[in-house]
Amino acid sequence: MGNFKVKDHYFNKAKQENYLARSIYKLEEIDQKYKVLKKGNLVVDFGYYPGSWIQYTSKTIGDEGKVVGIDIQEVNKKLAGINNVRVYQKDIFNISDLKQLDVDDQFDVVLSDMAPSTTGVQSLDQIRSLNLVESVFGLLPKFLKPGGNFVIKVFDSQHAQDFLKEQKKLFNEFHYLKPKSTRSVSKEFFVIGKQFKA
Repeated sequence: MGNFKVKDHYFNKAKQENYLARSIYKLEEIDQKYKVLKKGNLVVDFGYYPGSWIQYTSKTIGDEGKVVGIDIQEVNKKLAGINNVRVYQKDIFNISDLKQLDVDDQFDVVLSDMAPSTTGVQSLDQIRSLNLVESVFGLLPKFLKPGGNFVIKVFDSQHAQDFLKEQKKLFNEFHYLKPKSTRSVSKEFFVIGKQFKA
């Protein structure tokens, strides 16, 4: 039963603090530990829905920053009123030009809390998850500016570990973290890349 307690604590905390999802606390812990986000940053959040990472990011980067959220789900209107936020209903893999997101420049930070739709078959879900992670790494040269930071959710497997070892060289710093608010049964962890070498 222990897992449900954890869920309730973060779920209730998110409700009390008016966040759209408990996953806010994962990004908060990552950012406090690795200083991924700075005032004035231009940030993109892949698969942002429902939007708690955007809420956290928009506060952290301040009015001079801007966060763009992209998801295939319908735009969450709760985010529409925030000044430094733009959300789009698009598939990130279909974006040929950053002008489609009304930005002229590559992003300082790329965030991805995306997960594939799961089947419940662990071996298949691991493959789908890794395919998604590989695809997102493939987008970095287009989206992330040299020296930029990156956070991505990964579903653990031997193949994922092997793939990530290969990617280390893309960044000056490369960290793995399983945030405290992650349920103990979960196989997810986050990869934090700092100073992209492009």
